[in-house]
Amino acid sequence: MSQTGNKSSSDGETKPQTLFVNKCIRGSKFRSPKAENRKESNDLKTTAFRPSDETPKPNMMRWRKKPFPPKLGKNPVDKCLDLNNCRLTTPDVRELLALLPSLPDVEELDISWNDFIGRTLHLLMQQMHLVSKLKILRLGRCRLTADDVRALGEALKALPELELNLSWNSKVGGNLPLILRTFREGSKIQMPELVDYALTSEDGAFVGQLLLRLQNLEVLDLSINRNIGGSLNSIAQGLKSTLTLKVLKLHSCGLSQKSVKLLDAAFRYLCELRTLDLSCNKEMSGGFEDSPGLAVLEHLEGLDLHQCSLMADDTMWLTRCIPFLSSFQELDLSANRKMGSSSENLLSRLQFLPALKSLLINNCALESETFTALAEASVHLPALEIVNLSWNKCVGSTLKLLLETLKLSTSLQVLRLSSCSLATEDVALLASVIQTGHLARLRKLDLSYNDSICDAEWTIFCQNLWLLKELTKLDISLQPSAFQERGQWFRHLLCAVTKLPEITEIGMKRWILPASQEEELEGFDQDHKSSIHFDHGGFQEADFSRLN
Repeated sequence: MSQTGNKSSSDGETKPQTLFVNKCIRGSKFRSPKAENRKESNDLKTTAFRPSDETPKPNMMRWRKKPFPPKLGKNPVDKCLDLNNCRLTTPDVRELLALLPSLPDVEELDISWNDFIGRTLHLLMQQMHLVSKLKILRLGRCRLTADDVRALGEALKALPELELNLSWNSKVGGNLPLILRTFREGSKIQMPELVDYALTSEDGAFVGQLLLRLQNLEVLDLSINRNIGGSLNSIAQGLKSTLTLKVLKLHSCGLSQKSVKLLDAAFRYLCELRTLDLSCNKEMSGGFEDSPGLAVLEHLEGLDLHQCSLMADDTMWLTRCIPFLSSFQELDLSANRKMGSSSENLLSRLQFLPALKSLLINNCALESETFTALAEASVHLPALEIVNLSWNKCVGSTLKLLLETLKLSTSLQVLRLSSCSLATEDVALLASVIQTGHLARLRKLDLSYNDSICDAEWTIFCQNLWLLKELTKLDISLQPSAFQERGQWFRHLLCAVTKLPEITEIGMKRWILPASQEEELEGFDQDHKSSIHFDHGGFQEADFSRLN
């Protein structure tokens, strides 16, 4: 392996040599650009672009974590090379090429988020025959050029069954046929990932024709390709032949009311569909009326319609479909403010979804009647793990309507009530529920942007907080325009933290720390070794190590 030459510093010391492997070790894990609060659960989803797993997969070799090169290619079970976000340079790519002959058994290669792969991909493609067992190639966000795309298309003639991920490479748009033209009819490809390719309408039409050849397709993700809405007719026709499809994602694809009708006609052929994502397509608003197709998806487990500008007619359509969706587990209707006043019947029918695990209905402008309907239905949802009611002001002073649900929901892990105008009695109620032993499995609790809670109620809440033994994150931050001095409750919070073995983060933005409590915080730091992060939003910040 090459090394950087030694350089003498100004004081005469010699800098240590840097191996290629060190670059891999420094590479940080890839994070998807999607906002964290957009999805709370990954139980049944296949993401648009899969990052490196938190726990290494079996048969995976990570150059960032294993000695390199001694073990490279020597272990027969090492079938996956993960070079995701390793800051590879052109010389590094050339070194990788020299190593390919020693990697004949590699089945998956991930070199995503390495900018220098672009403009050098042709070098790698010329040697792809040396890894003949390769099944998956990930090149997400590598700044591929049009020349790279053409080189990839030529190389794929010898690897027609290779599963590709080229997400977030805009130069693919307009050139998609160069890459995927080699897919044969009856191909075993299960998951071509086509996220944010800047696909053109012509590319969309090509995808429709391509789907006719992919009878084994299980996942189709065309998200963030805003120009394919005009070619959805071709795509919808192709979907009718993908009888094994389980995940369909069309997030932010420029879909219209006409698109809804086209998809509706295709749904009856998608008997195995589990996940459907049509989010962030505002032009679909009003298009769901008289569209019965969703009701035939009897195995559907997840539906994402957030930020679709749903209206009263759309809400009525979904209301009629719900009783037929007995397998439903996840529903995201967030950021549809126009549906708030017309969703009473819809929310009351949630009681027909006993397997529902995740309900995201934040920022929907719910009114008192709709919230009451939701509260009454939620009693019949024992499997709920995630509930997000944030930015619905009607929750304030009426949280007691959810009292029975909070007592019965033994599975609840995430509860978000940010900016809900919570009153003092709401926090007192929450504290009493915790005190009686409920919410024992709660892991994330968001009470931020509720600035009307008095010091006494915060104290009662913090005194009972230690009972949430599985809690990992708590957020009690104030709104950006509000600043308050912390009261006596802060001491009780610190005491509770010492009894929470899983806690890692406490959001406390805009709470002002007096000098006396600053000393108390310093004393806490000295007495406990941990990695708890108190987030003050830049005003005051302290990091602690996890309690032993």
